[in-house]
Amino acid sequence: MTTAAKPALSVAPTPLSKAAQLRRELTSPELSFLMEAHNGLSAKIVEEAGFRGIWASGLSVSATLGVRDSNEASWTQVLEVLEFMSDATTIPVLVDGDTGYGNFNNLRRLVKKLCQYNIAGVCIEDKLFPKTNSFIGEAQPLANIEEFCGKIKAGKDSQLDDDFSLIARIEALVAGWGIDEALHRAEAYHAAGADAILIHSKLSTADEILAFKHDWGERCPVVIVPTMYYETPTEAFRTAGISMVIWANHNLRASISAMRDVCRKICEEQRLVDIEDKITSVQDVFELVGNQELAEAERRYLTSTEKKTHGIVIAASRGRKLGDLTADQPKCMVDIRGKPLLRRLISTMKKGGVRDIMVVRGYKKEKINLPSITTVDNDSYNTTNEAYSLSCALQHIEGDCVFSYGDILFRRSILDALLAASADIVLAVDARGHGFDFHDVERKVDLVSCTRSFSGDYFEETPPVSVVKIGNDLPSDDVHGEWIGLARTSARGSKIIQEQLGTMKKDGCLETSTMLDLFSNILEAGHHVEALYVAGHWLDVDDAFDLAKARNFT
Repeated sequence: MTTAAKPALSVAPTPLSKAAQLRRELTSPELSFLMEAHNGLSAKIVEEAGFRGIWASGLSVSATLGVRDSNEASWTQVLEVLEFMSDATTIPVLVDGDTGYGNFNNLRRLVKKLCQYNIAGVCIEDKLFPKTNSFIGEAQPLANIEEFCGKIKAGKDSQLDDDFSLIARIEALVAGWGIDEALHRAEAYHAAGADAILIHSKLSTADEILAFKHDWGERCPVVIVPTMYYETPTEAFRTAGISMVIWANHNLRASISAMRDVCRKICEEQRLVDIEDKITSVQDVFELVGNQELAEAERRYLTSTEKKTHGIVIAASRGRKLGDLTADQPKCMVDIRGKPLLRRLISTMKKGGVRDIMVVRGYKKEKINLPSITTVDNDSYNTTNEAYSLSCALQHIEGDCVFSYGDILFRRSILDALLAASADIVLAVDARGHGFDFHDVERKVDLVSCTRSFSGDYFEETPPVSVVKIGNDLPSDDVHGEWIGLARTSARGSKIIQEQLGTMKKDGCLETSTMLDLFSNILEAGHHVEALYVAGHWLDVDDAFDLAKARNFT
């Protein structure tokens, strides 16, 4: 009996390490390019542009740290920058290692650390420590060949990844020692184990670079940095068989020019309007650094114990009883000891943890422009009532919500107790003690009838008190308190509010309905509404007398 052969399993190729990626670029028959970066953000931009490798320039990293390119930044400080660059990208980073930060022993430690940080390679130059930038001065002294070869061997013996590249940078042409000296050094460094040779020049033409490559042949890859001979066509490098071109410091220089222009313009004009559309948006910055990935990770991994509570403040009315004080502004914006009433209300809500607040505006709506709130408008405020204003914020009624009139002040303790309540709909009800006749109050009072009177126990009402009726004309014997204009709903309670507003709209009564009508309809529909008893510690700012009391309400 024969058995059919099993199909071969498809195995995804193992992705190349960063060191292997750099080695591939160095040994490829095609000309490769590395672009300079000096921090995590610029490294991201290099990768975004399509480059397959990054040059971590010593000049650029030093400059961004505000110091000279003379080993004034220690190798551990540079390493910290490199860690961010490596973590921020998926392409290889080749580090400008200057002279190796000391002797062979310093280089051994450097190479080990670079491998641990997933850096793909290092380039070291045959000058003396501390280094001097190649474009400063003339006839810089060069390192002893034997001593530099020892560094190369020590570096190669210390690498933790077989594909890690050590590139020897020859400064003989820069120092004026000529091509023969450059070739002599290249041969020694190659024999010592260098994976590639970087031949450097500060002439404005590539003649001596191309002459060196002609004489060197194909003994190992050759890397160049055409900063000074930038007019040479790239095709000339391809024809010569150059392996890799490094664009060495152009992101740094571009950023300096851009920052100078922006700083100068803002300093002179003292405004942002003329530059905002000429610079990268804040959203683009967020996208570059990966904010979206963090948001997705938070949804996947972060379990929040803090509930997000929405706040809805109804502040569409004028407040005519305040007379001239509301001729040019709504009642909620009347000043109380240097702050608008609404600002004091919002501050209490935010301190209590209600930070996502929607304010329903109407009369003189442009005057309600406080920071850290969102607004929605009831432009029919003259002909509609509170329930209709609430419906303007319908999309905001979701999850846990706190509802408030825009002309009240209350102690933080009342809000805390509301938020701690477990019922789906809870109304803050002022009991004011036994024997208080709410019908004797001159202002309009939102009367509440409950299952029982206030027990006097602020800490526990057992069983919880339920609202039976709510309105302006309840019989005195049925009244247990006054709704203060503050309520809280759970997610289910918010859904009940939404559904009832929809029913009232369908019945044609939404525009003229008050909040009392809304809660009455909810009670009539059979939903449970709980009362949270309070005794004072709040204020309804309705007239000049209330306003005077509000100035002493702290």
